[in-house]
Amino acid sequence: MRLPILLTAALLMVAACDQQPASPGAETAASGATTAAPEPVMPADAPPQEEAPAPTEASSMSCTLDQGSDGAMELVRRCMAVSPASHPPCNPENPCQLIQDEIDRSCAMYKPGETKPAECTA
Repeated sequence: MRLPILLTAALLMVAACDQQPASPGAETAASGATTAAPEPVMPADAPPQEEAPAPTEASSMSCTLDQGSDGAMELVRRCMAVSPASHPPCNPENPCQLIQDEIDRSCAMYKPGETKPAECTA
């Protein structure tokens, strides 16, 4: 008596798994027609958003290419001296601005009255 009940339950579960989810675009996707998704709209009460600056060629190239080997290695040396990060972006293949931003961030962590390393003022 239990076997037919279990078999029926198993068949119902398999049938439920094979069904496609009902979504508004399911019929058009099945027919081959595609429609563009609507453009997302920012809610009226959303806080102001900052526009990310478009990457420029100089900002995306490695610091070694931008400033040369000696300039890049000096920036990396300063970065390594001040950065408390476990994986800082102090790498000459990163953009110079990224390395300088890490130096600035690290130096800004010092409280008033604390002595900053010389690398913060260079």
